[in-house]
Amino acid sequence: MARIAGVNIPTNKRVVVALQYIHGIGETKAHEIMTKVGINEARRVNQLTDQEVIHIREAIDRDYQVEGDLRRETAVNIKRLMDLACYRGLRHRKGLPVRGQRTHTNARTRKGPAKTIAGKKKTPTAQ
Repeated sequence: MARIAGVNIPTNKRVVVALQYIHGIGETKAHEIMTKVGINEARRVNQLTDQEVIHIREAIDRDYQVEGDLRRETAVNIKRLMDLACYRGLRHRKGLPVRGQRTHTNARTRKGPAKTIAGKKKTPTAQ
């Protein structure tokens, strides 16, 4: 099992797919890394030599911000918005959607599970 950027990447998958297990590397960056290092994209992780793994590790360390550094920078950016008390910061602080989504019915991912209100009854319709 190869260890790159502090993450154990799976051995039986193709290298392009396995690199995406690292936080901050998606499909596009994985393809870029493979072309920079000069490894065929059809290769699997268990077929890589130690030298190729070292080249991949060096390319990621040199050119990309991944894992802990990326998570830290994201957290600092959100904290900065919250400290400024701008609209986006207030939405983060309240745990509501930040980018203008509706909250009347949806937004359960940000708001959490629905909380029932005791004593609230539906009004009967007039007949």
